[in-house]
Amino acid sequence: MKQEKQSADLRVFISTTDSTCDECGEELGRGAWITLQKEKGALCLACADLDHLVFLPPGDAAITRRARKYSTLAAVVLKWSRARKRYERQGLLVEAQATEKAEQECLADIEVRKRRREREAAKRAELDRQYVEQFAGRVREMFPRCLSGREIAIAEHACLKYSGRVGRSAAAKRFDEEAVRLAVVAHIRHTETEYDTLLASGYDRWDARAQVEERVDRVMSQWQGKK
Repeated sequence: MKQEKQSADLRVFISTTDSTCDECGEELGRGAWITLQKEKGALCLACADLDHLVFLPPGDAAITRRARKYSTLAAVVLKWSRARKRYERQGLLVEAQATEKAEQECLADIEVRKRRREREAAKRAELDRQYVEQFAGRVREMFPRCLSGREIAIAEHACLKYSGRVGRSAAAKRFDEEAVRLAVVAHIRHTETEYDTLLASGYDRWDARAQVEERVDRVMSQWQGKK
């Protein structure tokens, strides 16, 4: 168990500057794969006794997970990203037999995993559809005189997955009045006013919103049944 814990903590870095192995003295150059050890400094993979491992790039989570499980010794490969100012994972170094065993297992149950992914995708889609329908119901409840079918259009737009729109917020998922109101305002602004035309003509969005605010308020009142 102690050995597994140590191997899980191993890190191999792809150098971004010219490197030299502090043990054998070999000049490794830029882009070398090295380990960093406090007492020994930078070591090439041969001196670190990791040169027998094979590189497993990312891309197949099942193979990576299984290869890591079957490899007694493993190391995460990291490279510094100048753009993001952090080390980013490039893949895994594992024993060759572990990769072979992982690939064999994945080939054996590829159809099972495919069907599982399809079931999970269908379940997520159904949950999303239920959420959109619930959101649309809340729109209809708050704006009973909303034009027929508009509640679905509002909900589908607001709740679009990965969009960052108001319908994906925590408040919207609780169907808070303010979150639903904001979704309705956005819909009215784009479909019932000249807002998009103003933007296209060069208006700042805040100025354009001020221009159509009165019209938005009027339509909202109508949809709420106040007028």
